[in-house]
Amino acid sequence: MHTGDKAFQCEICDKWFSRQENLKIHLRIHTGEKPFKCDICYELFSQSGSLKRHMRIHTGEKTFKCDLCDELFSESGTLKRHVRIHTGEKPFKCDICDERFNHSGTLKRHVRIHTGEKPFKCDICDERFSDSGNLKRHMRMHTGEKPFKCDICDKRFSQSGSLKRHMRMHTGEKLFKCDLCDERFSESGTLKTHIRIHTGEKPFKCEVCDKRFTRNDSLNIHTRIHTGEQPYKCEVCDKMFSQSGSLKSHIRIHIGEKPLKC
Repeated sequence: MHTGDKAFQCEICDKWFSRQENLKIHLRIHTGEKPFKCDICYELFSQSGSLKRHMRIHTGEKTFKCDLCDELFSESGTLKRHVRIHTGEKPFKCDICDERFNHSGTLKRHVRIHTGEKPFKCDICDERFSDSGNLKRHMRMHTGEKPFKCDICDKRFSQSGSLKRHMRMHTGEKLFKCDLCDERFSESGTLKTHIRIHTGEKPFKCEVCDKRFTRNDSLNIHTRIHTGEQPYKCEVCDKMFSQSGSLKSHIRIHIGEKPLKC
């Protein structure tokens, strides 16, 4: 028996709602109905509010400003999550490994690492993903869609995050600071990699010789020692190299440039 001010119950999952309209919107989760369509890219949405937020991608409208760094956002929720970068607040904790997160959605996606759940499938190549956002970004590989454009140089990107990182090339902005040496970085991932210099952490291990590395790309380059792979070819003499830097040094032989001496 249900008590309280929620009088409308979903017959599929038994969730209760205080208004019939909210129940009607909720039912679209089960039915898959998406009656709201973007007139620009034709993406469909189950709620009018979701369409409204989506439209800001196309219009570039950003009405929510961070009082700490003046960065602008198209959604209040995105601003709220951004502020946690400044405060360091991570209110969401994984019950399995105790890792903490600043966003509930990030925790939800993280838990799938433990469970192995990948509920989102690409209808074109059948690849599966642990969250809908990754599937959506993956689909752009098939469609070639690049909806995010740099207003400075007109370069287009398939992901908003790629555009955001690209913009820092123009602005020189470095939001992420190392608490140990105060060096600043334009990307959180670069800071995370840098921190390993201080901690000595080397999470990437060669399965052949057990040598460990601080970065995954360093491991990939090292692995070529074992595999013999040489993906970089000199267009002048067809000589192959395992590293781009080695090819670059080799090219100087052809152009007559002398390498720098210490």
